[in-house]
Amino acid sequence: MSIGRILKHLLYPPWLVKRYFPPDSLAKIEAAIKASETLHSGEIRFAVESALDWRALFSEEPCRERGIEVFSELQIWDTEQNNGVLIYLLLADHGVEVVADRGINQVVEQSEWQRICHLMEQAFHRGDYHQGVIAGIREIEKHLISHFPPTSDDMNELSNKPVILK
Repeated sequence: MSIGRILKHLLYPPWLVKRYFPPDSLAKIEAAIKASETLHSGEIRFAVESALDWRALFSEEPCRERGIEVFSELQIWDTEQNNGVLIYLLLADHGVEVVADRGINQVVEQSEWQRICHLMEQAFHRGDYHQGVIAGIREIEKHLISHFPPTSDDMNELSNKPVILK
């Protein structure tokens, strides 16, 4: 375990999330998810966490594993067509993960999710966290439109509201 990583996580207090994502930014992200979901039958969630808790930090849990854990905790797997997608951002590690359910993973390669993460990371490195998330939503949307078009009985299965963890 790296002392540098421990210090980063200790120095990223929960209130820092509001600096990167003030209320108006979170409202716009929620609106972007809602608008996106009118174009397909998939479900998109966004979750941001300032830092890992001590348990996850000392077990050296990487961002990907934490993203999968959050995917499960938020029950994104519990959709009719197994087409839920999570954008998970861990600020202390400057890490972003796209975690997708098995329905969408059958038709979209992991390398494509990694490409979307890289696109978001580029915006984050410029300090534009809001635009990075919006760009990620738009890229995920393209795949959901292509593979999961809207249906007449489509309903919003998961909340569109961004989740701030801790």
